[in-house]
Amino acid sequence: MMMGLLSTYPSYGKTKSKNPYDERRLLEQNKRIQRENNVPEDFPSFIREGFEVKVVAPENYVKRDSGLIYRDFEVGEGDCPKDGQQVTFHYVGYNESGRRIDSTYLQGSPAKIRMGTNALIPGFEEGIRDMRPGGKRRIIVPPELGPPVGPSTFFSSKQFEVFDVELLNVKDCQRRTIGFYSDVVCN
Repeated sequence: MMMGLLSTYPSYGKTKSKNPYDERRLLEQNKRIQRENNVPEDFPSFIREGFEVKVVAPENYVKRDSGLIYRDFEVGEGDCPKDGQQVTFHYVGYNESGRRIDSTYLQGSPAKIRMGTNALIPGFEEGIRDMRPGGKRRIIVPPELGPPVGPSTFFSSKQFEVFDVELLNVKDCQRRTIGFYSDVVCN
């Protein structure tokens, strides 16, 4: 790669300047693939250069200090879920190119998990923790809040994941013991 004359200036020697044309080309490439995958409206775009990824999302998305990005489509009513409570929700999961990787709608039944039990990837749990029943939200999970990566897992590389989530309900749970048997009941 030729640096040209710019490398003689000290301010350019320390930082790699990005070519805006390359970024635009990568963005267009991502948008084209997303169109082929029929992504929903206002879907974020991802500009990936090696291990660096830039998220391009409309202004109505909120970015948290943790790196999580989200947008509420409907807020819902009632209390947000707390640790130990069971949440029932529908979701559609997408990868960076907008390909659907999972969907409870296609499976025919919503997912149910108890909050605070590490049953979900950290970013997903953080994303639904302040939702209210009836709420609909798009959550963009950065790799550091995503699933573990490696040969023993389904995921081969660190990628952003996008989830469209609909929180159906939140239930309290109690542990019950009958003889030698113990379980948790949520109602």
